[in-house]
Amino acid sequence: MKNNSNKITLAYVVILIIVAYVAHKLVFGYFTISSIEKLEYYNYIKDVVLILISALVFKFLIGQNEKHNRNVLKKLKNTNREIIESKERYDIVAKATSDTIWDWKLEEDQMVWNKGIQGVFGYRKEEIGKNSTWWFSKIHPEDTLRMSIKLYSFIEQRTERWQDEYRFMCADGSFKYVLDRGFLIKDKDDKPIRMIGAIQDVTKEKEEEQRLRLLETVITQSKDAIMITGITLDENSIPNILFVNSAFTKITGYDAEDAIGKSPLILFGEKSDVLQLDKIRTNILQYKGFTIETISYRKDGTEFWINFSMMPVTNKAGDHSHWISIQRDVTIEKEKEKEREQLIRELTQNNNDLKQFSYITSHNLRAPLSNLTGLLNLVDDIPIDNPELKEIINGFSTSTHLLNETINDLVKVIIIKDNPSINKEKVLIKEVFENVFNQLSFLIGIHKPILKIELDELSILNSNKSYLESIFLNLLTNSIKYKSPNKQLKITITSKVVDDNIILSFKDNGIGIDMERNKNKIFGLYQRFHNHPDSKGLGLYLVKSQVESMNGSIDVESEVGKGTTFTITFKNN
Repeated sequence: MKNNSNKITLAYVVILIIVAYVAHKLVFGYFTISSIEKLEYYNYIKDVVLILISALVFKFLIGQNEKHNRNVLKKLKNTNREIIESKERYDIVAKATSDTIWDWKLEEDQMVWNKGIQGVFGYRKEEIGKNSTWWFSKIHPEDTLRMSIKLYSFIEQRTERWQDEYRFMCADGSFKYVLDRGFLIKDKDDKPIRMIGAIQDVTKEKEEEQRLRLLETVITQSKDAIMITGITLDENSIPNILFVNSAFTKITGYDAEDAIGKSPLILFGEKSDVLQLDKIRTNILQYKGFTIETISYRKDGTEFWINFSMMPVTNKAGDHSHWISIQRDVTIEKEKEKEREQLIRELTQNNNDLKQFSYITSHNLRAPLSNLTGLLNLVDDIPIDNPELKEIINGFSTSTHLLNETINDLVKVIIIKDNPSINKEKVLIKEVFENVFNQLSFLIGIHKPILKIELDELSILNSNKSYLESIFLNLLTNSIKYKSPNKQLKITITSKVVDDNIILSFKDNGIGIDMERNKNKIFGLYQRFHNHPDSKGLGLYLVKSQVESMNGSIDVESEVGKGTTFTITFKNN
């Protein structure tokens, strides 16, 4: 810089000397008198001196200017460095906070956004608007009016700082909750000219706030007693209570003031299960959740059964911070459980008594009934002349015969009901039906029904062959017994596999059953729906009992005058 100053000064001197020389030549070049030459020489010397003096002054001025320029340049460099550092800090802070920065020139309605509008909300550069209209168009419709009124009121009142929460639309159409903070810049006349703000995504915080508010509502409105304790253990190895909800007060009688700071053991007393209380201590020391049921005590000393559970709660670092406990008054359930147990005991005893009575009826009566039958057979061989006596003996014989049939029916029912471990095997359906068909060949020959048999080569697993024959025999006999007198009997018997089930169907066009009147009675014991002389009301009861003993089910569909369909379903496994 100093060399440049010397060069400029030297050039300045040379130029001035040349100019002075030329000027002197032009002025005195036409004179030849010696005195004039001396004057020219004197003036030339004087000009040179003046030039040198002015050169020194010029050099001084240049030096001062250069010094000033150096100071200005230094300040500009410092200012530029500060601007660069400030911009770097701004960019770093914007990245660290994930804030979206906006700059709004109010008079021109021009807006500039930083890269946060792309990173946080997903907008491409060409999608970002240049004015406030684009900004407001992205605010949720439910928030736009409230937010804009609040913002323009802030500008009108010339308040320096503004903030608001609203929902801002992302590029994909979804919305995020944001916290927007702005700073107003004014001119010397206090007129707002510019506004700079930062939008912060607070969606997670808002969702967490809503979740906590919901949990608070659940806790405060819950009908179950809720208690929160710390983790510091007292002398009983149990933490003290920090919070209880209103349901806790309602169930236990303890107000929050009575419970907070106390041990949960205030709920237990003399009749509480000691083993259950030990379970509380053990699980708390091991930070394990648990549930107990025991007798508890209200504040007034009354007893009640409590279902008491506690679960450990951890913070974000995974450290145990609290215990939360839920208590439920299960006194009514316990009383019902006792009543149920008592009822089960009574039913079991009654069932045993009835079973014993059935055995007595079916076995102890068979001997005297056999004696009566034998005596009647002997009487049949003795001629009786007295008609009244003969009528009495005939009536006695009929009653004895009916009693014998009833005892035999009862024995069949007892065998089925009291024999869960029946012999089960793999049974071929077609083979069983052939046996039944052979047994009923005479009956079928008399009535000559139209038979449609569609039995596949299917086997039923875990079945009893005798029971299956009895089922087929009863259903086929019923179809013949209750045929319509006005049309030829048609019987359709099919079998098919549906999923894992084997389904058997017995369909006829007989006289049918009135389902509206008898739907719940069809499979009842001694239920009769027609005045047929051979009807005893036992066959369908035995069918249902035998089907269920083989883990199957039976359904019936019927219509008077159109016929009946029985559908039997067995699990094929």
